[in-house]
Amino acid sequence: MGRRNYLISGVSGAGKTAVCTALQRRGYQAIDGDREGAYQGDADTGHPTDGLKHEHSAPCISAHHIWDVEQVQALVANQEEAVTFFCGGSRNSSQYLALFDGVLVLAVDLDTSLRRMDERVALDPTDWGGTPAEREITVRMYHTKAALPHNGTLIDATAPRARVRRGRDPSSKRRTYTTLERSARSECQGAPSVPAS
Repeated sequence: MGRRNYLISGVSGAGKTAVCTALQRRGYQAIDGDREGAYQGDADTGHPTDGLKHEHSAPCISAHHIWDVEQVQALVANQEEAVTFFCGGSRNSSQYLALFDGVLVLAVDLDTSLRRMDERVALDPTDWGGTPAEREITVRMYHTKAALPHNGTLIDATAPRARVRRGRDPSSKRRTYTTLERSARSECQGAPSVPAS
């Protein structure tokens, strides 16, 4: 998809889908990996987990949320776009992280994460975070950071996007959503990769 490819990751409620949608609206190639390439499978082998005894329980769903590695490889190999953003995360990310030119991790506090989950569940009760078990897993994953890439540039995703874009967030010491837009613009103009944190 892109001559340069970036992964945008983060905990549940960090804003991965919102960022993906915003990048698409601005004309960038952005893939929502959690909706376009994810399925329930074994993180090591990639085999689908259809038929597992507890396949619809929250722990099983969380543990077996993986991306189609071959699909990610094919999209990265396609050089039609100057830059492509892959938004989301999975339990088998170690199998495709090396394909990306950079990793951006959206960082939010736990209260923001849970509030955003409440907001999306209010719109769609079937979305992740609608059950006590899903919230418990989310809190545990927030504290352990187990599913997050460790080599990413932190992006402060706590402040509302519009406020951050207008530059009215002087208290923020981490990179903001504005970094995503700057990175995308510079990549499309052939500048070096995402700036270090």
